[in-house]
Amino acid sequence: MEIDPKTKYKVVTKTVPTFYFIGVTTGKSSIMKVFPLWMKVLGREDVVMEGIDCKIHDEPEAYRKAVAQIKYDPKSLGALVTTHKIDLLTAARDMFDYLDPYAMITDEISSISKLEARLEGHAKDPITSGASLDAIIKKDYFGRTGGDVLSFGAGGSAIATLLHLINKKGKADRPEKFTFVNRSQGRLDHAKEMVENLKTDIEIEYIQNSDPVVNDKIMEKFPPHSVIINATGMGKDTPGSPITWEGKFPMESIAWEFNYRGELDFMHQALAQVESRNVFVEDGWLYFVHGWTQVVAQVLHFELTPALFDKLNEAASSVRGI
Repeated sequence: MEIDPKTKYKVVTKTVPTFYFIGVTTGKSSIMKVFPLWMKVLGREDVVMEGIDCKIHDEPEAYRKAVAQIKYDPKSLGALVTTHKIDLLTAARDMFDYLDPYAMITDEISSISKLEARLEGHAKDPITSGASLDAIIKKDYFGRTGGDVLSFGAGGSAIATLLHLINKKGKADRPEKFTFVNRSQGRLDHAKEMVENLKTDIEIEYIQNSDPVVNDKIMEKFPPHSVIINATGMGKDTPGSPITWEGKFPMESIAWEFNYRGELDFMHQALAQVESRNVFVEDGWLYFVHGWTQVVAQVLHFELTPALFDKLNEAASSVRGI
């Protein structure tokens, strides 16, 4: 262990190439089983994974120490960031030499990587959520069905989903309306500030609310075939669901749970209405695979072709639930 002269933080000199996972309960994530399988597929079995657990909205110094470890240790290759995407960049923006356009727009990063002497930050969620959503709905979905989008949560993954829809060229691939519902006003203000600089014909609504009963009433007003998203982290990072068991999903709607592990209350509430309201339920597994493969490709500098993604997805699925 050495003291980096530039930051005064303790930097551990790693003996093997190390990929970091900066999250909340990293040891419980399926990636700990999946990552070695991926490294075998990629022929990079020398690379190991290490989790860094931070508290939700942790102290800035916690994030700066994690970034310093990656920036100044040659064997520390990079990291995937979850939950802390906005807070980490806010705390350590000055430590990065490059931020990609999505990171500049969203003020968050999900990927930390190195290119030559540069420390780079990328916001991969617009790509990740886009690939995941496109796999769930077919072309011209909103034009054909008239459904809208309701996102419980206005954090990075929710904003990324909106960005993906804004960038859709076909009118029928964009909903008429996208609604954010969030417990804190700050996240809503951040989303609004970001979107105000973009040209879009999507009507965007911002609702500050923390009462699940009120959320039920908001959801029940949405038209059939709407996409209802749980992007709050509730059911994984924190207990509960943004809605109650009395809330009714729109008929023929899609319930998209961004989490794939935890209690998943929202997903179970949706599953209970599969028959009565013909709800299609999707969990966050595909989002998980897309998100991780995008960042691993960025950190290890390889091209993520469709064929290679299929191989990595197959390897990941082999240990799902184990």
